[in-house]
Amino acid sequence: MTDAKIVGGEAESKEIYFMLELNSKQRKFLEKEAHNLSPVVIIGGAGVTEGVINMVASSIASHELIKVKFNEYKDEKSELTDEILESTDTTLVRMIGNVIILYKSAENEENQKYAKQLAKLSK
Repeated sequence: MTDAKIVGGEAESKEIYFMLELNSKQRKFLEKEAHNLSPVVIIGGAGVTEGVINMVASSIASHELIKVKFNEYKDEKSELTDEILESTDTTLVRMIGNVIILYKSAENEENQKYAKQLAKLSK
């Protein structure tokens, strides 16, 4: 995605992370695509652990677009979402209730399901 804007931030650990900045058309498109998806990662009593981060990373690498549900830590979901985004270099599409929708384009161009449409919508 060469047309995408990249927003750089600095995590507390002083490592630089990047995430895609979506415009409203791109966000709406990804929300529509995620509508029928079920959450593939559930945040439970242990919170955001290394195992959860690894599960998000592997799921996003396979599917590009996933849902994560907070069964616990609902009051801290914004902070925990930031931690997930920083650790996995994903983009938050939307937070709806206790579910977040995450997107990360596949590294291999053949596996990119949404990149072409997102590039069209970036104009």
